[in-house]
Amino acid sequence: MSSAPTWQPAANVAGLQRRAAALAQTRQFFAQRDVLEVETPILARYSVTEPHIQSIRATVNSSEYWLRTSPEYHMKRLLAAGCPDIYQIGKSFRGGETGTRHQPEFTMIEWYRHDITIKQLEKECCELITELGRDRKIPICENRHVSYCGLFQKFCRIDPLTATVSELRQAAQNLLKETVNAKLAADLGDDRLAWLDLLASHVIYPTFPANVLIVVADYPHDQAMLARLQPGNRLLADRFEIFLNGIELANGFHELRDATEQASRFEEDRRRRSKLGLPDMLPDPELLTALTVGLPDCCGVAVGLDRVLMAVDGHPHIKATMSFLPGQG
Repeated sequence: MSSAPTWQPAANVAGLQRRAAALAQTRQFFAQRDVLEVETPILARYSVTEPHIQSIRATVNSSEYWLRTSPEYHMKRLLAAGCPDIYQIGKSFRGGETGTRHQPEFTMIEWYRHDITIKQLEKECCELITELGRDRKIPICENRHVSYCGLFQKFCRIDPLTATVSELRQAAQNLLKETVNAKLAADLGDDRLAWLDLLASHVIYPTFPANVLIVVADYPHDQAMLARLQPGNRLLADRFEIFLNGIELANGFHELRDATEQASRFEEDRRRRSKLGLPDMLPDPELLTALTVGLPDCCGVAVGLDRVLMAVDGHPHIKATMSFLPGQG
């Protein structure tokens, strides 16, 4: 059987209508909460230092830029400049894996709220996802809050705060058997966070019940990214992720406001990149300046719109939510 002509869209008309409805719902959701919609640049002079995010380079008039991996840095600069609660719906770009749940170009909903707790943001994020899932194919039955560390102790019998690389490797070999072949073990090497990711994605996340929003919180401090550490326990990050039917939909932080600590984390990222043989990425000095001037106390979260639509409509491939796949045709 011949494949469909390449000029045709990836999504059908019904899928495009559902996407348009979701965009309208999202804007209404934030309008009801008096959150200001903003737009920030897609082309940036600096990108992220995070080793497991692959930035995409762009050259314009002989100058080098990066396609943004998220609007986070510019949105935090807006907050430091005095903006109220803000949100944005826009394209972000990441290289690396491409497949049923990943594309190099995707749509992100990101927002920041002043003077709220991480628990309040978790609740609001679940409310938005539930709203986008209303009257869809996959009904969202409930929300559950679980601990990252507790999940590892229950399903892997290890403590992710203290487990060594060799202990993580042994746990993966015991639980995943032939999946952990010589090539995979060599690829992951001594990257402790990569072994944790393998166990989470292949052992823990598949146990999540169907049609339930799972909020995973209490991540280890070395996975804090741009989140602050919990005031009562600095071994844990003030961060959460939300999953539905095995698909990661959201990543939220109580935002780190300390420029010195953020600069130190950027340098640690660069050391990890060097150890992994990845190209160096310079930290964004404008973000660090904004943090020095003063980021207000706030929480922020990013939600992948395409993934939400994929999850609530039960699509096996993310392309069913997009008019065209990136670079199609």
